[in-house]
Amino acid sequence: MGRALARGLWNTDVRGRENVPDSGPVIVVANHVGLVDGPILHGVVPRGSYFLIGTHMFKGVLGALLRGAQQIEVTGSGREALAQGLGVLKRGDVVGVFPEGTRGAGRADAVHGGAAWLAVQSGAPIVPTAIVGTRLTGETVSVWPPPRRKFVVEFGEPISLDLSPDLKGRARQEAAQAQLAEALRGRVESTLATTDLRLPDDDGDRTHKPKEDR
Repeated sequence: MGRALARGLWNTDVRGRENVPDSGPVIVVANHVGLVDGPILHGVVPRGSYFLIGTHMFKGVLGALLRGAQQIEVTGSGREALAQGLGVLKRGDVVGVFPEGTRGAGRADAVHGGAAWLAVQSGAPIVPTAIVGTRLTGETVSVWPPPRRKFVVEFGEPISLDLSPDLKGRARQEAAQAQLAEALRGRVESTLATTDLRLPDDDGDRTHKPKEDR
């Protein structure tokens, strides 16, 4: 379904698919600007993937679809979801995370620590991924973009965390989080430099009609 939405309903330019390793555990991290980021990214990842998704999305028909696709529901503190994600990585599969936590401007100015924790605990490589075009300035974070709008999804080269063995506990987690954030910001900036699409310059709370793509 995600692939049909990305390629059929919308015009998604997918770049760097070869950067997602063909086998073994992988953590795909992406910026987050709009409602459709999840299904689009899930649809174009070249392997089966399991995304950490907020419990508010697991309602009605959508909730049934997410559970049917074995996506990971994040409830409460998120510890159970992280444990499930770690299990997915240990069996050699792909976990997807939007480390900003919520939809917004998508510039990865601040990220939460879940993806970094998974990387520290599993040793899995991280594939920083940029998504551009799924929300325009003035649109709400819940917008359903019109058909054939152009998106760009670009997978960057995988990275492994470079952490000093002297770092322990919280300091190790914070260093991992900083490296992940830097990699994701770099991917977003590099992608923006190669497309005429732009990230929204608001947080998605405004509801006035946006200027559509030209």
